Amino acid sequence: MEQLSFFEDAGQSKGLPTELLEYYPAVFNADESQHYLTTFINTITWEQRTISMYGKSMMTPRLTAWHGDTGKNYAYSGSKFNPFPWTPELLAIKKRIEPIAGTTFNSVLLNYYRDGNDSVAWHSDNETELGSHPVIASVSFGQVRSFDIRHKQNHAEKHSIKLESGSLLLMKGNLQQQWEHRIAKSVSVMKPRVNLTFRIIT
Repeated sequence: MEQLSFFEDAGQSKGLPTELLEYYPAVFNADESQHYLTTFINTITWEQRTISMYGKSMMTPRLTAWHGDTGKNYAYSGSKFNPFPWTPELLAIKKRIEPIAGTTFNSVLLNYYRDGNDSVAWHSDNETELGSHPVIASVSFGQVRSFDIRHKQNHAEKHSIKLESGSLLLMKGNLQQQWEHRIAKSVSVMKPRVNLTFRIIT
């Protein structure tokens, strides 16, 4: 079973490396965030994929969907995604965050965490389609969840940040080369959360 979160209930750990992560709370207000959360839960074609983790096949402990420009396919852990078209809501969010990120994105991976049992294990977004030092913009709606990172060579070096509803987290620099990240399972009661990670498929 995946390890439960080891961080405090609020705030972020000290020394969060700003050259790797930039956090922007309240990019979307409460009404916008609730609208997007409800819309995505009810209208996105969610899938539960079979992936390969540590040499074993398993069902992803969350629901996913891939949207983007035509031909921007994406593959990880033995699972391949062909993009659904952009929706008006996704394009509106993309337009809002691109000036902050200083990047034009061509695709987005959506994750639907239904409750505290849904999670994503330690991993890096280091697939070749993303390039060597990708900028990834993570937008969260709904339940606050802990985003944990740890250094690949020294697991004792770790940080955490609480991803609030309506927030934007930019992942950049050497994060994907030198660090792993996760959303851990939780023993606390958790409401639904939808997370969007905007990417550039090269």
